[in-house]
Formats: sequence, C-alpha cells, structure tokens
Amino acid sequence: MNDERFSPAGVLAPKGKADLAFTMHILSWLAVDGTAAIVQFPGVLYRGGAEKKIRKYLVDGNYVDAVIQLPVDLFFGTSIGTCVLVLKKSKKDSNVLFIDASELFERSGTKNQITEPFRNQILEAYEKRENQDHFAQLVAIEDIAEADYNLSVSSYVEPKDTREKIDIHQLNKDIAGIVERQAKLREAIDAIVADLESAPSEATA
Repeated sequence: MNDERFSPAGVLAPKGKADLAFTMHILSWLAVDGTAAIVQFPGVLYRGGAEKKIRKYLVDGNYVDAVIQLPVDLFFGTSIGTCVLVLKKSKKDSNVLFIDASELFERSGTKNQITEPFRNQILEAYEKRENQDHFAQLVAIEDIAEADYNLSVSSYVEPKDTREKIDIHQLNKDIAGIVERQAKLREAIDAIVADLESAPSEATA
C-alpha cells in the first residue's frame, strides 16, 4: 500500500485476480495527454470487494474513457469474451462510452477475427462518442456510481431483440380461417360417413 502506483485506490487488487493491479500500474505511467487501451477479462468489470473499490477510484477520478466488449474466442488459450478498458487522464467530458462489439467478427480457422471493416466501425463509434441503438451508449459517471460502479457493457447497451415479431391481428384471422376450414371439412367427413352407414341398409331393403 506504500507503492504510489496502487495507493491512490486505497486498496490492493486480489492476489489471485491481479488484473486491476496492472491497470493501476499502467495508469500511473500514463502521460497526461496519453491514452491506454487494456485488454481485460469481464470479471474485473463487475466483481465486488477490492476490485469494486479500484473501479470506484477509476470512475470517480474520471479516468475511464470507454469500455469495449469484444467477441468471444479471439485469443489462443481462451475462448472467453474479453473487453478493452480505455483510460485517459485528460478527458473532455465526464462520461464513459460503452461499445458492444461482441457480434463484430468473422470466423477464421479455429478462431474468430475482427476484420478491418469491423475495426473501423468500432473506431468510428469511439471517436464519435454518440449513442447508437444496440451498439454504443454514452453514460455519465454519476449513473455508473448509482449502478454500484458496474462497468459491464451489457448493463448499459441494450441488446437487439432478434425474436420474430408477430402480428396478433393477422394471427387471429389465420386461426379463424383454419377453424372455419376445419368445420367445413368436418361437415364433409360427416356427410361421407352418413352415406357409408346408410349404404348397407339400402342394399338389404
């Protein structure tokens, strides 16, 4: 705790989960006008305890510029989805940009790959810092504080609803038509059965 790289947060990262210790180290060496982009595992964005306190320091200090959710299965040795935590010491606003790039990939061999068009799409969203439905959301640090300093992208970017939309009025019409055709078919079948049942008695007479 006497190390000037870690002491500002008032707590040390857990020994077994030291991701945010590296983050604090990078921040301590970051130039005032510099930008750091750090690949992180998702757990550091929402776990409690010491990690939450470090996130609180990063958010309250207005160091977090953006969080970008990446697709799964990008890196060798792990298939888990990772994210990029972007830090700055001289931000122009007090908001954090959340980008959900989890679907921006192409399968290449045994791994997913973020191709150039997708990389450009992510960079363009990062530079514009504007809300985009189901992709990017600009969130005030006050709102993040109210959300218990959760930095998970899925908490702020609403996923696209891929469920099929159903026209209930058209569905009711279709059901009514099926019921009507079924009734007519039932009448036709009953008529045929009646003819068959009457045939033997007529032959006997």
